[in-house]
Amino acid sequence: MFGLFKKKSEKEKLQAQYKKLLEEAFHLSKSNRAASDAKQMEADALLKKIEALDA
Repeated sequence: MFGLFKKKSEKEKLQAQYKKLLEEAFHLSKSNRAASDAKQMEADALLKKIEALDA
């Protein structure tokens, strides 16, 4: 209830985007392997940004 107006941190935004990219990569893996690999690469780059924020 009290977190209703709380803004997401940069890390939380990146984690949500990372999860979305992984889901898209999974769905594309069933039909278009090249596009799936591209999404996976984007997700890996995003993961490196998240880890950099932690350090």
